[in-house]
Amino acid sequence: MSVAAPSDGKWVGQSLPRVEDAALLTGRGRYIDDLPVAPGTLHAAILRSPHGHATIEAIDVARALALPGVAAVITGDDVKRYGSSMVVGVKAPLDCWPIAIDKVRYFGEPVAVVVAESRYIAEDALDRIDVRYVPLPAVIDPVAALEEDAPVLHERLGRNLVSERAFRYGDPEAAFAAAPHRIAIDVRYPRNACTPIETYGVIAEYDPGLDGYDVTANFQGPFSIHAVMARALKVPGNRLRLRTPPDSGGSFGVKQGIFPYVVLVAIAARVAGRPVKWIEDRLEHLMGSVTATNRAVTLAAAVEADGRITALDWDQVEDTGAHLRAPEPATLYRMHGNMTGAYAIRNVAIRNRVVLTNKMPTGLNRGFGGPQVYFALERLVHRIATTLKLDPLDVIRRNLIPAEAFPYRTATGALYDSGNYQEAIAAAVQDGGLADLIARRDAARAEGRIYGIGYTAAVEPSVSNMGYITAVLTPEERTKAGPKNGAQASATISLDAVGSVSVHVSSTPQGQGHRTVLAQVVADAFGLTPADVRVVTEVDTSRDAWSIASGNYSSRFAPAVAGAARIAAERLRAKLAAIAAKQLDADLEDIRFDKGRVHAGDPERSLAFGRIASTSHWAPGELPQGIEHAIRETAFWTPPELTAPDAQDNVNSSLCHGFIFDFCGVEIDRETAAVRIDKYVTMHDCGRILHPGMVAGQVTGGFAHAVGAALLEETAYAPDGSLESGTLADYLIPTVMETPEPLILHYESPSPFTPLGAKGVGEGNCMSTPACIANAVADALGIEDVTLPIRSSVLAEHLHGPEPEPLRPPRVAPPAPATKAGERVLTGEGEAVVVAPRQQVWNMLLDPDVLMSIIPGAHGVEKVSETKFTADVTLGVGPVKSRYSADIELSDLDEPNGVTLTGGTQGALGFGKGSGRITLTETEKGGTRIGYTYQAAIGGKVASIGGRLLDGAARVVIGQFFEALARKAGGGSGRLHVPGFVKRLLAMIGIAR
Repeated sequence: MSVAAPSDGKWVGQSLPRVEDAALLTGRGRYIDDLPVAPGTLHAAILRSPHGHATIEAIDVARALALPGVAAVITGDDVKRYGSSMVVGVKAPLDCWPIAIDKVRYFGEPVAVVVAESRYIAEDALDRIDVRYVPLPAVIDPVAALEEDAPVLHERLGRNLVSERAFRYGDPEAAFAAAPHRIAIDVRYPRNACTPIETYGVIAEYDPGLDGYDVTANFQGPFSIHAVMARALKVPGNRLRLRTPPDSGGSFGVKQGIFPYVVLVAIAARVAGRPVKWIEDRLEHLMGSVTATNRAVTLAAAVEADGRITALDWDQVEDTGAHLRAPEPATLYRMHGNMTGAYAIRNVAIRNRVVLTNKMPTGLNRGFGGPQVYFALERLVHRIATTLKLDPLDVIRRNLIPAEAFPYRTATGALYDSGNYQEAIAAAVQDGGLADLIARRDAARAEGRIYGIGYTAAVEPSVSNMGYITAVLTPEERTKAGPKNGAQASATISLDAVGSVSVHVSSTPQGQGHRTVLAQVVADAFGLTPADVRVVTEVDTSRDAWSIASGNYSSRFAPAVAGAARIAAERLRAKLAAIAAKQLDADLEDIRFDKGRVHAGDPERSLAFGRIASTSHWAPGELPQGIEHAIRETAFWTPPELTAPDAQDNVNSSLCHGFIFDFCGVEIDRETAAVRIDKYVTMHDCGRILHPGMVAGQVTGGFAHAVGAALLEETAYAPDGSLESGTLADYLIPTVMETPEPLILHYESPSPFTPLGAKGVGEGNCMSTPACIANAVADALGIEDVTLPIRSSVLAEHLHGPEPEPLRPPRVAPPAPATKAGERVLTGEGEAVVVAPRQQVWNMLLDPDVLMSIIPGAHGVEKVSETKFTADVTLGVGPVKSRYSADIELSDLDEPNGVTLTGGTQGALGFGKGSGRITLTETEKGGTRIGYTYQAAIGGKVASIGGRLLDGAARVVIGQFFEALARKAGGGSGRLHVPGFVKRLLAMIGIAR
């Protein structure tokens, strides 16, 4: 596709069609599951814990190994034999294995890996692994995890507090003592996750001759984790070849968290003696990838009468889940230099505590620490305004960093590179139509509608200083460990024998348009068109130039990676200019690159770019003195501003600092309490804009993620540690129907610290939008506290008061059985009518042959004795399917009036135990009414299947059972009254047995 040259001759800054789109939109993308694999490659499936916390007494894999096609079953013993615990980023006695060793600490933790000829066989073999667990009490709340009597996850640590540090900048105590107001807020930021279309994927091979591993994975980076993986595999870094596929179906940070699975699948390949491929399914991703941290924050401000903030006091409790996986606790410390946001606040106190709970370990997630900080800070600014009866926008403006102060050093150490926040806000207010929005709000309220406006100002950091994480250590510990600081990006530009240009960078694209933007940057340097430049983005650690800071994270592509490509192109152009000056017999300063030719000030006196560029290949003896070659140039760029944390714990945690100012109007339905975003305006200063179209796409994508975080998304756990949001029926993500189109505005203040003047963009709305929407909801309802996600069921109480008592009293459920830790109590009842005498129905219920013919998914029902049965049944709930074995015992037989069934089930979907009473009564028309009550305790994956999905699935399965029973009995119909949600599935299991 040809594109007309820009009028100014520069490609950077133009919204060119994305080079990537032609393949991706026609189904020719090359994702990890599309790549060819070596002959003999096996496929892996992972058995995961059905408990949030339990010891493992025994694992029996004999039946799984006996299944034809199974090559190996890997357990913790194998991983301990061939690997070691992964590095933990704090000084604490903690192990972090990629698989459970003697104990499971979160629901979904890998317990065993089956390697087989196909994924189908491997999945079937999972059902044949018998694991004996002893459930333990779980702890889910991070504040509760700090209590002395809380269940301890890691016995060697002896507590759940992994790290605690206190920081003090300026004189916060004096500021609070002098201020007329101390205004505080307590907030809980929930867990949420990014859900890319493509899940994790690993293809691993072990070379016994080399004693090394060759792994392809859709790993995002940072590549500092390469050293963690190599160490966990007990090989030197040069024995772990890590490659990435050409395309990735999104990441948003999440695919950094694949590294434990890289280790696990690599060890599986070693045990099996053949290459192994594993592609994560969606259920696994929701339960076992990574999420953002949830955080409990108490934030107080010392405030003057006019709303000016003189000090902040942060108390943060960070929940990193069951393990502290690298690079955590990076989420907590990435924003350390930015704790004052966009505001000129010179006095700050910070207390950071990192806590373990029985939840999935955390990791990188779009926004990476920013949403947790800004939700607290910007909600506090709103609280200050309402408390002092001030305009929230006036409070924001009154506290902003002055424009003349840039570059600005924050109280906690960040060096803000550039900006003019006042002008950016003024432009947003004018061009975004704030006056009209206020008038719209006032008119809506006059009509009795519920309408509010929210504001947020935020600083978006990008290009992380890899030394910021060392702030978790004391200055003395940092001195002993040695300095860590900086950020590095690399780019290689190559010229082939006909002068064609190729660019290679060590950044794995996740949808940012690397190939398009890098082609623009390099084309400008050489006077070519972007179509003349080929960009290669696959990474191969055994071949390519990379550093531990490589990867695609922290919004570093435009400022760092594209900047490195610019530096490499300029260096190579200087060599080509010298070659051209000799061949054209011209002065070096007269050489120009333009429209595919190189000339000496006169287009008529020129040579084709390809001829100059191929000289080093064809005529190296003709190179000018001092030019060894012009074939390849690799540039490593690191900014000097990113220094290590100093003795006073000042941390410049990022290089670039964009600015975001958002305002929005929301309306809340008076009847349903549904939140509707009426208008959303977002102003961004991301420095120099390299590709306006892709910047708009990044901002829009970040906004969509943030709408999900604000209104829909939460990775939720039950008190026993079981996952309550295990499918997309209950982990709700926004679609285009729930995401309005934001008005995107720009103010450009180029960064003086980056080669192209660009700053990062794309994470910012994840930081600003949840707080902005929450502030608008608070303004609409006149309430102080808003909890994420903002659910209509919660807002309804503010509108209508507590839920009234039902007019008809609910049926009294039977007593619940005693349960252990890791189990959930379920009770319920129902009935059905069949056209058959009681005695006939009684006989059918106790006949194994009849039961097998009417139970959905039954493979066999065996009568062990007059009162004992065993059953083998396959059950499926939506996308989750498993084979169950059950032992059932009959008691209290009252023929033909009733019977009690007691027993238990075990399978890959989880476990259940309980009892149910079936009663048979005659109807007036000679039929039989079957009534049942049940009480059960369940655990495992079944408990994580969302209520919406279970509701429909259970109705279908129970209905199938009674329809089949009615047909067998000679006709009739079932009439069910089935309360609850998970209860329906267990009711079906109890009756079916």
